[in-house]
Amino acid sequence: MNAVFNNSKLLIRPVFFLAFAVYLSSIQFIQAQQPHILSQKEQATIIDEWLLDRIENVLPALMRREGIDLWLIVSREYNEDPVIKTFLPATWLAARRTTMLLMHDPGEGKKIETLAVARYDVGKAFSKSWDPEKEPDQWKQLIKLIQERKPDKIGINMSEDYGHADGMNVSDYNQLMAYLPNDLREKVVSAQNLSVGWLETRTAKEMASYRHIMAIANKIIADGLSEQVITPGVTTTEDVVWWYRERIKELKLDTWFHPSVDIQRPDPADQGHLRSFAVKPESQVIQYGDLLHMDFGITYLRLNTDTQQLAYVLKPGEHEVPGFLEDALKVGNKLQDILTDQFVAGRTGNQILAEARKQAAKEGIKGTIYTHPIGYHGHAAGPTIGMWDNQGDTPGSGDYPLYPNTAYSIELNAVVFVEEWKKDIRVMLEEDAFFDGERVTYLNGRQTRILPIPRIQTYLGN
Repeated sequence: MNAVFNNSKLLIRPVFFLAFAVYLSSIQFIQAQQPHILSQKEQATIIDEWLLDRIENVLPALMRREGIDLWLIVSREYNEDPVIKTFLPATWLAARRTTMLLMHDPGEGKKIETLAVARYDVGKAFSKSWDPEKEPDQWKQLIKLIQERKPDKIGINMSEDYGHADGMNVSDYNQLMAYLPNDLREKVVSAQNLSVGWLETRTAKEMASYRHIMAIANKIIADGLSEQVITPGVTTTEDVVWWYRERIKELKLDTWFHPSVDIQRPDPADQGHLRSFAVKPESQVIQYGDLLHMDFGITYLRLNTDTQQLAYVLKPGEHEVPGFLEDALKVGNKLQDILTDQFVAGRTGNQILAEARKQAAKEGIKGTIYTHPIGYHGHAAGPTIGMWDNQGDTPGSGDYPLYPNTAYSIELNAVVFVEEWKKDIRVMLEEDAFFDGERVTYLNGRQTRILPIPRIQTYLGN
């Protein structure tokens, strides 16, 4: 670049500066781009449309798969069943008084009947089926509706394996059993797998937007891990964490957990890679040469993201991330591939974990896998594929099988010895992906290069 400023190159200077100014403005324009976020009203319209689509196109197959022809969800205000929230219209932020929803499958080829034992319709999906003037007792009306439908199995949300599917509290259960006649009482079964199936199954309409949701999250992540936010020697990890929280609110989004930012650095005495996941790192001032790791998620259109990525603070004179760190990231990417290659419909989470760990060992990768479903919840319902503190079988949720049309946070880490730092580092990654029954596809790509801080220095040269 210095040659440009030689006297013999004076005629080139105006052209160079014009081109360079255009280039800088284009970089700034790219950095300024924020994927579109719908207004609250627009979001509500989409949420309600998706719910009707799910009831029509997802629910029948799930009820028949699990052999439950009547699904009952009962929830009281301020003690909401995790599943009932996914059936409420967008304008309902919680249950009202005691909300009772009844879903009945009249048989193959017929639509699921959706009733609300309430004083009013529950959105467009559930029709009002109780008139307190005629029958003051809400529970009696519920039993009447059940008896009229003569179900073979009555599914209720009680579960040992999933908190998501354990939403009926003891008081409501006791009330239900007290009101039910003996012949119906014996037909009550756990709706655990039906609840999990409902929560984990993603529709074509949802997936058409999930990539966009992930793009929003990735843009916020990149902005936070950049010179827009970080000044080496001044900015702390907690400063970045709270910048993320503020940015989420500015964009009128929500999050389901508090973000985190931590550091690994060349000092052999710094053993950050050995820190337990149960111990939150103390706030540190970010310095040149630091390897930053962050964990971040948003909630938008009732769907969640969960992402962990890496960034490196360029030292003075550095113009790109050191190759040895990029090589370490490749080991993490390889572990991701090993894991997702084991995604086979019908395999349990425990089986997927065992096969992935076996293959990683063959390839000499020291890794830990703790992948989980993602969707209506951050740590969502579905097969557990390892836990950070348990690399063996997880009873219950680990025994649940992998189904098509489900989404996962591919979460893991690889421990890599870095000769230049004379120590191990932990390459912690998490990227959201979709399993269509045949293959795993990342919602908006995955990190294959470490983010440099600052970005612009990468392009300017000496």
